[in-house]
Amino acid sequence: MQAFLNRLRGLREDNDLTQTQIAEVLGTSQTMYARYERGANEMPVRHIIALCRFYNISADYLLDIQPDKHRKPGKPAFRPPKNP
Repeated sequence: MQAFLNRLRGLREDNDLTQTQIAEVLGTSQTMYARYERGANEMPVRHIIALCRFYNISADYLLDIQPDKHRKPGKPAFRPPKNP
């Protein structure tokens, strides 16, 4: 979670943007965006998608997801138990 928060803030600062400007992109308030950056509120998926498009980055980068090279794509990490 901390890596996501660091990237969220870092992208904004590296592009010399204010929280208010990013909030406008997302259609939310500066106060709510500040809460996202602090981790006080979870960011909705629609906002994550909007930021990925805005910054031209992948969600994997923003969310700090590294693919597991030992698993086939599309295969779950575990199998849920079957109902009796």
